[in-house]
Amino acid sequence: MNTHNTTAYGSWKSPITSELIVRETIALSQPSFDKEDIYWIEMRPGEGGRNVVVKCSREGELSDITPAGFNARTKVHEYGGGDFLVHEGDIYFSNFSDQRLYIQIPGQMPQALTDGQDCRYADAVMDKRFNRLICVCEDHRNKECGVVNSIIIIGLESEHAVQTLISGNDFYASPRISPDGRAIAWLTWNHSNMPWDGTELWAARIDEQGVLTDAKCVAGGPDESVFQPEFSPEGELFFVSDVNGWWNLYKMQGSSVIPIVEMQAEFGMPQWVFGMSTYAFCGKEKIICAFNQKGVWNLAQIHVREKSLQIIKTSYSDIGYLRTNGKVIAFIGGASDQFRGIVRFDPQTLDTDVLKSSNKIRIDAAYFSIPETIDFPTRNKTLAHAFYYPPKNMDFSASADEKPPLLVMSHGGPTAAASNVLNLSIQYWTSRGYAVVDVNYRGSTGYGRQYRQELKYSWGIFDVEDCISAACFLIKKGLANENNVAIRGGSAGGYTTLCALTSSSVFKAGASYYGVSDLEALTKETHKFEAHYLDGLIGEYPAQSLIYKQRSPINHIDQLSCPVIFFQGLDDKVVPPDQARMMVDILKEKGLPVAYVPFEGEGHGFRSADNIKRALDAELYFYSRVFGFNPADNVEPVFVDNLF
Repeated sequence: MNTHNTTAYGSWKSPITSELIVRETIALSQPSFDKEDIYWIEMRPGEGGRNVVVKCSREGELSDITPAGFNARTKVHEYGGGDFLVHEGDIYFSNFSDQRLYIQIPGQMPQALTDGQDCRYADAVMDKRFNRLICVCEDHRNKECGVVNSIIIIGLESEHAVQTLISGNDFYASPRISPDGRAIAWLTWNHSNMPWDGTELWAARIDEQGVLTDAKCVAGGPDESVFQPEFSPEGELFFVSDVNGWWNLYKMQGSSVIPIVEMQAEFGMPQWVFGMSTYAFCGKEKIICAFNQKGVWNLAQIHVREKSLQIIKTSYSDIGYLRTNGKVIAFIGGASDQFRGIVRFDPQTLDTDVLKSSNKIRIDAAYFSIPETIDFPTRNKTLAHAFYYPPKNMDFSASADEKPPLLVMSHGGPTAAASNVLNLSIQYWTSRGYAVVDVNYRGSTGYGRQYRQELKYSWGIFDVEDCISAACFLIKKGLANENNVAIRGGSAGGYTTLCALTSSSVFKAGASYYGVSDLEALTKETHKFEAHYLDGLIGEYPAQSLIYKQRSPINHIDQLSCPVIFFQGLDDKVVPPDQARMMVDILKEKGLPVAYVPFEGEGHGFRSADNIKRALDAELYFYSRVFGFNPADNVEPVFVDNLF
């Protein structure tokens, strides 16, 4: 029997340790069918963040496909996705170390299909008619001309000839071939748009020689984002577009665009990575789909002819990567009380099987904090959104007059979104007596195009206001100790964190994970995919260089008066390490408390189990020193310059 203790918030003993999190947790992505077999990617922190293709046979037997020494991960756009393709038992995948495309025939070791001349490949599809792969290529060979993106073909005969199929624009994604192999569709866009701002959907015929003819833009434009083109079993072209202000489902009928479902819901998401999907065909007239309303995902079926949608009741509130073989569905699903997992769903019987969970731990649910969806007022009477997690631990409580410390979480992107799915990296905090609020500030996905574009020219303003407003909202409701409020975030969320710390006295500490501190330096150093991202978030550079200076936290150190800890991968190509180093050096010189935790071999986001563990424990130790808690955990200290 458990003995209940009354102990100060922040000092609770939790079974959710950093060691348990990293040793028992994997990331799952990209489920794919090959007849009755289902394949997916597992990112394993315990193997240094290696991506492994896993197969689940029709009988439910699991087996690793990717052998030791290989890592199925592409670096196209630096964020990757679309890492592998399976066709009739053969696996085609990008290998991380050399970025070559490989074929792996069952029972054999992988063999390279491409040379090692600094090209990257993603989002491949099989063109059975001509026995070739069609995929996105990112060519880094010509340093003077810069990175070139295109759609290419790779012959599967002995010579593996590589030819350019489509080129001329800055970016390409989602090449898709019709069932009869005689038509192809793809997405393309140019700087300064990002794919969630404006993309074009193109379609063409494939003639008897395999050459494209009659290519034309059929939907999209600079102010319309198109997502996931797919051909139906009958060869009709479907896609998701936000032309009406929400990512809804459409199809081409002749030269006309016909809406299938129109509702205030999101059937799409920001294309940070390749291979995402929210709908799939189950027969000629039925589509199984997922859509997001107010940050929560639902499963539904659409009868195409009637243009009717029916919600399928499931236990999942987070659904992604939905795929089918025409009979059953596979997707990644999770909920506030369920870890993400690979789910197999039968639309006829409604039977659901979890083939693989992202976490194997068994912890009493009484330790888990279930999030509450909150809407709170921010500037100009606008409502912003968040998930609020109260402190929760079955073994502990605090005195009635005590209020918990609050962690405000700022997600990345900034056009990404917070999810309410069970996340041990949040439960790590709530089970120790911290309240957490995960903010879907203006600019987040899941609330329509208008809300998503609220950050246009306003990054570092509205997102910051909303994080401050979330904290003040909870403090006013008596749910947080105003003297123990911290803000944390990674990447774009790290930028929001640093902006908040230099513009408000609400926060008493902060943690920046590979965050942006100098916008001018970022726009000069970043990679091609995001080379003009700041044009829409801040303004064109160098014309608006003054605004870049004004919005850069590094130029407002004099307004920062609380301790900050920085975590940084030294191989980060998205936000280079100098962004953190410069900030740390200046804070040291100013005499402000600061800690710096760099990680060799890590890029943008940490993948190694040891590094993820070290970051969590270091952040816990940092807050214990700043807020004066006595943590129950025996964690490795981190040195904090200028503290006390």
